Amino acid sequence: MKTTTAVESVPFAPPAIGAEEIAEVIATLESGWLSTGPRVRRFEAEFAAYVGAAHAVALNSCTAGLHLALLAAGVGPGDEVITTPLTFCATANVIVHAGATPVFADVDPRTGTLAPAAVEAALSPRTRAVIPVHYGGMPADVLAIRAITQPQGIVMIEDAAHCIEGIARGRKVGAIGDFTCFSFYATKNITTGEGGMLTTASAEAAEWIRTASLHGMTRPAWTRHQIGRPARYDVVLPGFKYNMTDLQAAIGLHQLAQIEVNYARRAAIARAYDEAFADLPLGRFAPPPAGSRHAHHLYMVLVDGRAGITRDEAAERLAEAGVSTSVHFHPLHLHSYYRGRFGYSRGAFPVAEQLADTVLSLPLSPALSDAQVDHVISVVRRIFGG
Repeated sequence: MKTTTAVESVPFAPPAIGAEEIAEVIATLESGWLSTGPRVRRFEAEFAAYVGAAHAVALNSCTAGLHLALLAAGVGPGDEVITTPLTFCATANVIVHAGATPVFADVDPRTGTLAPAAVEAALSPRTRAVIPVHYGGMPADVLAIRAITQPQGIVMIEDAAHCIEGIARGRKVGAIGDFTCFSFYATKNITTGEGGMLTTASAEAAEWIRTASLHGMTRPAWTRHQIGRPARYDVVLPGFKYNMTDLQAAIGLHQLAQIEVNYARRAAIARAYDEAFADLPLGRFAPPPAGSRHAHHLYMVLVDGRAGITRDEAAERLAEAGVSTSVHFHPLHLHSYYRGRFGYSRGAFPVAEQLADTVLSLPLSPALSDAQVDHVISVVRRIFGG
């Protein structure tokens, strides 16, 4: 990529919003229907078709999807749910919200994703579900985990917040586990500002989740409006306010239409980084295995002992040069709540801890210009190349 203009700063993950999204939002405002309605239903149908799932339910976050998936699976007090400590706090928080106990298992050092052998070692008679996380866009080895857990009746809920475009050994993420949950947060590969989607093969579970996402009502407002006359509804469970609005879906529809174009741009930026950093003293994650596709949500390097500086020092130098970075993630078992309530301490999951101490995420977004990408490359090479 060739620099065409001077660059002073590079944001970490600016959203790629086009004229189509803006026009659809305006049309939604002018339609007079802003909450859950026809655009949400259309977004659900098109998203389900994209990932090859039988059913999709649009929600206000990936967190809502994870929570409702646990409840739909019957997870509750006395149960254990295995997941990774190298993830955002929502992955484990929802287990606590369901009344169950999060049980962490270590990750594969090559990918940062949940290690199947560690899952097997963490199983107990109380294990009810497992939540693999597709870390940074790298598909977790869900087929191997599925082979371990499915014979025991353990539910798989995939956290695919980073992995909308992912393929795991020939199978599209979103059509593998019992439930798969996606994020449309501002920095994600598809954004609706805030939002999420849950996919499942179970019509019964999808219907329960749809009802639970809107107060437990049997007829939401759009359905009652379509009837054309006052319609009664029943509240069949004490549900939640987890629904997506048509304003959000208006953005999501056009984000989804551009998903492969935007994916190609992120993949091109990742390749440019790969080539430019190949000779630098930086650790790297392994590429996806044959038949799999990395969603390129994050571009991460490992600033370990070879670099001569710490990860935090590198982040400071990059910031001084106008390059925004992030860390994915501080391991969950070392956060105050999980240390205090469940007694975790450093050393419990050494691979996750080592990665968390050294991982650094660089700017990656289809909204980045060639000049911005070149600036990132130049600064990284100056810092690590001497």
